[in-house]
Amino acid sequence: MTSDEAIGPDEVAPEPIRPESPRLELRDPLPPVVDTVAQLDDTCERIAAGTGPIALDAERASGYRYSQRAYLIQVRREGAGTHLIDPTAFDSLVPLDTAFDGNEWILHAATQDLMCLAEVGLYPEKLFDTELAGRLLNLPRVGLAALVDHYLGLSLAKEFSAADWSTRPLPEPWLVYAALDVEVLVELRDLIDADLQAAGKREWAAEEFEALLLFQGPPERKEPWRRTSGIHKARGRRSLGIVREIWEARDRIAEARDTTPGRILPDASILELATSPPNDLSALKSLRIMRNRGPRRFVSEWFDAIERGLAIDELKLPTTNQRIDGPPPPRAWADKNPVAAERLGRSREVIVAVAEAHNLPTENLISPQLVRNLAWEPPAEVSVETVAAALRDQGAREWQIGLIVDQLAEALALPSS
Repeated sequence: MTSDEAIGPDEVAPEPIRPESPRLELRDPLPPVVDTVAQLDDTCERIAAGTGPIALDAERASGYRYSQRAYLIQVRREGAGTHLIDPTAFDSLVPLDTAFDGNEWILHAATQDLMCLAEVGLYPEKLFDTELAGRLLNLPRVGLAALVDHYLGLSLAKEFSAADWSTRPLPEPWLVYAALDVEVLVELRDLIDADLQAAGKREWAAEEFEALLLFQGPPERKEPWRRTSGIHKARGRRSLGIVREIWEARDRIAEARDTTPGRILPDASILELATSPPNDLSALKSLRIMRNRGPRRFVSEWFDAIERGLAIDELKLPTTNQRIDGPPPPRAWADKNPVAAERLGRSREVIVAVAEAHNLPTENLISPQLVRNLAWEPPAEVSVETVAAALRDQGAREWQIGLIVDQLAEALALPSS
């Protein structure tokens, strides 16, 4: 449409195309990768001499390796510049932890990196999580690139986020990408912090960040083999038993070779073998899924696993339903416990209303699982005090309890209709 063309009464003006933000670039030359003791000593001296908080990031090789170890650690501090450290070159990075000297760490999505940093001897005493802070501000997008664009008006490319960071030597474009991930974390932290202060949420964030210092990773799954993609196709307990045996064999091989399990044998192949198990080793070798070198290398292990699955006593076969701790899935509540289903409905209404009133995502106001636990089995005597104690016992922060406990206690105490 030209400037001379009018918009008709039934037409909608097109949204203006937003110009692409300028690309974020390194302010300093790309530093060399630190992979010798002498380089690490120099890095530690520079970091210790710097000022202010410390921006940190780590790159793993998810999708390529079994382990979740860090293959590159990026550090930036005012007055010290950016440092790219190869943690695989050292027994530990405790000297770097000492250089940090208890100063605040700035991380984006801290739960993704805290465990692999701890593996090399790096433990925060104070931290600021830019992603979590963005969630508390209820920003529409909280990825690092989105926050950099929102606050700094700069475009941050994420083209190497799924790269194999165990590659050596690391290509220069990857190193530039990695360095950019910490380039503006300090500035970003200060701008987000100002917004938290203005929104009256800084103390909430402080409690969240304090809780992250105790993060020990996600809870271990009791039956991790049930995460096999497409497992619903395994009809019957015998097929599930074979799935379990093959999955566990694959997991042992993957761990020993430090290779992601899907590269050893895809989930789809596990399901094919479990639903139509071959009669003998020759039949297994002739299958299409064994033509690829990866699965074929371990054909004997797959056949042994299938035989173990076929030999499992009927009474010891896995159940068709996953064993879970706590209440069943909410979709089953209406039949299993209609009173609890009503409590859950009322509780959810409370959470949504409070979250909207305080401009928060519901899942950051309170864990949905925690609400389900309380609705399924509330305290014997429901009161503000007992509900607060139950919330606290299950890990809720004080700011969360303060916002919801009165209304949640009322929702839990109401008689069923």
